[in-house]
Amino acid sequence: IEISTMQLRKFSKINRRIISCNAAQSSTILPSVDKVAFLKLQNGSDIRGVAVEGVEGEPVSLTEPITEAIAAAFAAWLGEKEIPVSARRMIVSIGHDSRISAGKLQDAVSRGLAGAGVDVVQYGLASTPAMFNSTLTENADFWCPVDGSIMITASHLPYNRNGLKFFTKTGGLGKADIKYILERASDIYNNFTEEYLRDTEQKAVVSVKKVDYMTIYTSDLVAAVRKAAGDVEKPLEGFHIVVDAGNGAGGFFAGKVLEPLGAITSGSQFLEPDGLFPNHIPNPEDKEAMRSITQAVHGNKADLGIIFDTDVDRSAAVDSNGREFNRNRLIALISAIVLEEHPGTTIVTDSVTSDGLTEFIEKKLGGKHHRFKRGYKNVIDEAIRLNSVGEESHLAIETSGHGALKENNWLDDGAYLMVKLLNKLAAAKAPGAGGGSKVLTDLVDGLGEPGFSIELRLKIEQNHADLQERSFREYGEAVLRRLANFVDSDPHLRKAPVNHEGV
Repeated sequence: IEISTMQLRKFSKINRRIISCNAAQSSTILPSVDKVAFLKLQNGSDIRGVAVEGVEGEPVSLTEPITEAIAAAFAAWLGEKEIPVSARRMIVSIGHDSRISAGKLQDAVSRGLAGAGVDVVQYGLASTPAMFNSTLTENADFWCPVDGSIMITASHLPYNRNGLKFFTKTGGLGKADIKYILERASDIYNNFTEEYLRDTEQKAVVSVKKVDYMTIYTSDLVAAVRKAAGDVEKPLEGFHIVVDAGNGAGGFFAGKVLEPLGAITSGSQFLEPDGLFPNHIPNPEDKEAMRSITQAVHGNKADLGIIFDTDVDRSAAVDSNGREFNRNRLIALISAIVLEEHPGTTIVTDSVTSDGLTEFIEKKLGGKHHRFKRGYKNVIDEAIRLNSVGEESHLAIETSGHGALKENNWLDDGAYLMVKLLNKLAAAKAPGAGGGSKVLTDLVDGLGEPGFSIELRLKIEQNHADLQERSFREYGEAVLRRLANFVDSDPHLRKAPVNHEGV
């Protein structure tokens, strides 16, 4: 049975009036959803699905009731794994990016949490890093620190998608945690009754609070730059920096971070949230997006351009000459800054980085380059593991623009990554240090650029004849074996000796 979210809510309200005096009021009115459908919502350490109708061939899979069940399952997981901050009910914060389905999913999450006996604090439009940060902030006026946090986002995916990211004070949840939550959510969902759903709505009215947490988060970023500049009030005075938020959640950076630091931000673009993303995909890996911020830098004769993804956990930059700092160049730039502060430290990246980057980190900067499995959570966890066994690591960063620093609690934060660049700009105002973004460009001087670099993402049709009833993994491994054999048979090709991505 396929029932749209809007139809379901309407049907739900109608049935409340019909069955309010009926002995059958405890029966469920929801279409049955099996556990497999819930597990399909897992995307590594996140949850993602289709939340809005309108794209042919993409039926809604992340409905409000399903989202409510997932939130209730997270509350149950949190109750088992975490000890409350004090002798009180658990508190969970909720934030969302600019997607058009954000409001209804925020309400659904609130109902799921409230029904599970958790107090809810809604932040409204927020960034993913801010949500994690709310588990660490000490501020009773903002109900912080919270015991857990949920960000409603699907990063740079199309407008009809949405999803959930979960945090505690120890960081984001892992794959095993997400699987457990989805399995539990399936059981919760299939036991929903009309009476229960009505009760969660009433509980949400009582337990939900709304605060502007982003004021705390942005003031912390401003304070970090001022501190690095020697407590100068406006260390970026005279710098012209443009921001491209791609109509996501990152528009705050221009007015709430750069301007208080003294920077000129005229020419910044797409700062207003718009979940249809009418200008370009908010994605620092997207060529059109990078062209857009580069044009803004040139058109405004700016010193620097900064671009964020939808939920601000990824970022990139452009210097005054239009040179892009993303992918290998961004890693090289941040590595240069970190290795100045922590000589010899290990830089952990995903495994698709270039050999030129390895040579730059190890031979020019004197650090160590440690490649690992793709996936920002994998890279961060590996850096944490290295530190636990005595190998110092201060930076974990992926070519996609995900970057986390030890000094920032391994928080995967695109805005904080840009703060590290701003600190260098502020330092460049010192006598004889040069100006503009030249100080950043000079830091990556000597980086060997790959002669050819392209990423292809191939979709595998699950019903294709080649699968021959094999699992997706079995089929993928068969393809990799064929590729390995092909490489071995060609004298002009060779496999990378260490590669966590297959071949």
